[in-house]
Amino acid sequence: TTTLGALKSSIDPEKHGIYISGGKGTASRKTPQGIERAGEIFNLKSSNVEDMIHSSKLSAKVDNSCLQDGYNLYVHNFFITEKGDWAVVQQGMNTATKYARRYHWMGENVTSFLEDPHNGISCDKKETTALNMASKDSVEAQKISVDLINDNPDHLRSYFKRKDSNQLLLTDFSIDDTNSLTLPEHHQVLDMDLSDKEFEVLKNAWEIQPEKYEDLILLQGIGPKKIRALALISDLVFGEPASWKDPVKYSFSHGGKDGFPYPVDRDVYDNSIATVKDALYQAKLDKYDKMKALKRLDDFIS
Repeated sequence: TTTLGALKSSIDPEKHGIYISGGKGTASRKTPQGIERAGEIFNLKSSNVEDMIHSSKLSAKVDNSCLQDGYNLYVHNFFITEKGDWAVVQQGMNTATKYARRYHWMGENVTSFLEDPHNGISCDKKETTALNMASKDSVEAQKISVDLINDNPDHLRSYFKRKDSNQLLLTDFSIDDTNSLTLPEHHQVLDMDLSDKEFEVLKNAWEIQPEKYEDLILLQGIGPKKIRALALISDLVFGEPASWKDPVKYSFSHGGKDGFPYPVDRDVYDNSIATVKDALYQAKLDKYDKMKALKRLDDFIS
């Protein structure tokens, strides 16, 4: 967050050809205005600007609601280049463990926002289970979620509301590592007793009739709880499970300056620097380029 804040303050869009919108907390909500400003500076087509605003909203929705890994977003930065390329760097925090997780998106590599769209997810802790409705393994569950909404969600009440004390609900079951159902343990990720107000949100979605999952998740009021509820029905009623694999890809190698996820290990840190220096010395570069690269490394670590 410190690095992103420093970059945003120091980069001159007209000089460097990059605009950074968004930020931490309330600044993240001003991302659309920042993207519009970038469009004016770089003279981008209005259609490109609208697409980027859509990409900003959707990337945040995916990482905060579709990927339920326990990390709540508090930083969202949207990068725009003068050529109209974009990237997203956003960060979430698990308040219970104090671990942070960073999500990286490169617009040129995103062919689908809902089929493994990340370039990288960085965290030092891999979760045992994490609902990932943005996985290619969740495509069928996505389709069923849309069908459930478009078929009038009133009939979903029977899955989550007891008519009498002896009736069993889907939330009375849990799914173990072998995909077997057990009773009566209650898995925390299935804790989703929807209120009447929440069913009204589903009813409003039905009136709109979303054509695809992307349209559904962007509707007002469709958050993690409702996404999880629809995923559960898809699995236990229709036999189409969503992905529960944590998609984290990379971890922090040297620790953090604030001691999280662990203090910086100086020996590992120094060894990494020595490895990079050795690689530069052995690289097939001319003397001038090699010295420039070594100087940049020294400037970076000093």
